[in-house]
Amino acid sequence: MTEIRPARAADAEDMAEVQNAIYRAGLRASPVDAAVIHERYLDPDYRVACTVVEQEGRVVGFQSLKRAWPGNPYDVPEGWGIIGTHIRPDVGRSGLGRRLFAASLAAAEAAGLRHIDASIGVDNAPALAYYSAMGFEPYREGTDTVPHRFDV
Repeated sequence: MTEIRPARAADAEDMAEVQNAIYRAGLRASPVDAAVIHERYLDPDYRVACTVVEQEGRVVGFQSLKRAWPGNPYDVPEGWGIIGTHIRPDVGRSGLGRRLFAASLAAAEAAGLRHIDASIGVDNAPALAYYSAMGFEPYREGTDTVPHRFDV
């Protein structure tokens, strides 16, 4: 059974393992631990939503939506959303990302966001394809990323 639900503090280890599986697949620059998950996704003041997908009691993916903050590393205008999607490579391309985005889009609408940025690594073909399929479009030049925009 697959469940889409808000992330909880107890999910941090599983969420770290999702990102580490992505790292082992060569699609992420470095591994993470639970402390990094708390810092980046579970605890920030600018968090709009963080949603996990759980299969058979195990978190296999998650999506984070934050409100852009002053000086963010993606150079996204304040007040926009910043989204990140993380799904284990062994369960990718199964519709989980589409279900996560539906939850994030509802949260974006409820929070009054008008635009969402996804800054995607130039070499991350699966993520580029995913965000394109969700309706994101490139909107400015990046160096090692391709910034994509979705209008809510």
